[in-house]
Amino acid sequence: MARIELTQLAHSYLAQPKTEEDYALKRADHVWRDGGAYALLGPSGCGKTTLLNLISGLLTPTEGKILFDGQDVTSMTPEQRNIAQVFQFPVIYDTMTVYDNLAFPLRNRKVPETRIKERVAEVADMLELTRDLGRRARGLAADAKQRISMGRGLVRSDVAAILFDEPLTTIDPNLKWLLRRKLKQIHERYKLTLVYVTHDQNEALTFADTVVVMNEGRVLQIGTPQELFEAPRHTFVGYFIGSPGMNFMACALEGEEARVDGRTITLPAGLADKGRARGGDFKIGLRPEFLRIAGENGESTIPVRVVGVENLGNYQMVKARLGEATINVKVPEGAEVPAEEAFLAISPENVRLYADEELVS
Repeated sequence: MARIELTQLAHSYLAQPKTEEDYALKRADHVWRDGGAYALLGPSGCGKTTLLNLISGLLTPTEGKILFDGQDVTSMTPEQRNIAQVFQFPVIYDTMTVYDNLAFPLRNRKVPETRIKERVAEVADMLELTRDLGRRARGLAADAKQRISMGRGLVRSDVAAILFDEPLTTIDPNLKWLLRRKLKQIHERYKLTLVYVTHDQNEALTFADTVVVMNEGRVLQIGTPQELFEAPRHTFVGYFIGSPGMNFMACALEGEEARVDGRTITLPAGLADKGRARGGDFKIGLRPEFLRIAGENGESTIPVRVVGVENLGNYQMVKARLGEATINVKVPEGAEVPAEEAFLAISPENVRLYADEELVS
C-alpha cells in the first residue's frame, strides 16, 4: 500500500485554461497516509471522480504532481502505478465463473495457481461469494456482481491503493449497509489504502476514518467524521454534513456576542475578537442536535416562533423562526414543544463563527 501525496495538483478539461473557473479540480496539496481509508464526498459534479482518475492515472493533471511513497507517478499509467479500481457499474466477465473472474487479475500477472487458489478463496470468504465460486456471473443478482467487481479489486495484495468510484449506487439499500460494513472489516483487517468516492454522507461517514469534502472542484476540508460534524471549516461542509445540516444565520459582532435580528447570542470567549481581526461577512452556525427548545425564558435563551413540528420516529424536528431565519432543532421523541411562542436555548461552546464562509477558530 502507498502514501499518496498531491503537490499543487490541478486539472482542467480545457486545452488552455485561463481562469480558476476553467479548472474542474482547483489546486490541491494533501498527503494521504499509507493504509488509510478515505472517502471523497460531495455533490455531483464537484470534482470527486476527476480527483480519483488523476490518482489512478486515467487522467494526467494539467498542473502539479502525484507521488506514491515519494516516487513521482504523475506521468505513469494505471498499470505502472499498480492501482486497482472498482467502478460504479460492475466490471466483470459474464461468461466466466465467479472463481475465474476473481482469478483473472492474478493470472494476468502470472501468479502461481496455488497462490491464486488461496487468494481467491480468501477474497470470496470476505465477500460471502464462496458458495457461488462455480457459478457463471451472468446468472447472479446485481449485488453479487458488484461484490465480484469489488473482489477483483481486492484480490491483488500488492497494489498501491484500491479506488472505489461510487460502487454501491446500483445496490439495494438494505445490501449497501452490509457491503459497507464488509469493506470496513476488510480495511481494519488488512490496512489497505482505500479511496472511496460517494455523494452519500452516510456512506462516507460510516466507511472512512478520514473524509475529504469537495465542492465546485475545491477540497474544503479533510477530517474525521467527528471533526466535520463538530467544527466544519466552511459553511458548505456544515450544510452538507448532518441531517439536516447546520443552521446558519447572518450576524454582527458586538463585544463577546453575535447579534441576529436584534437578539444577542453569546460566543465562546475570545472568538468575537478573532472574527473582528479577520473581518468579512459574519455568520453563526448552530447544529440542530446542540439546540434546545424551552417553554420559558432563561440564561442563554432567545425568543423564537415555532412554525412546524415533524415527527421522525425516534426524534422530532422542530422548525422555529428567528426574524427571517428558519432554525431546525432536534428534540427527543415525546418531548413537549410549545405551540407557537418558545425560547431557544443555545450553549456558547456550541456556537461556530464564520467569516466569508470560513470558520473562525
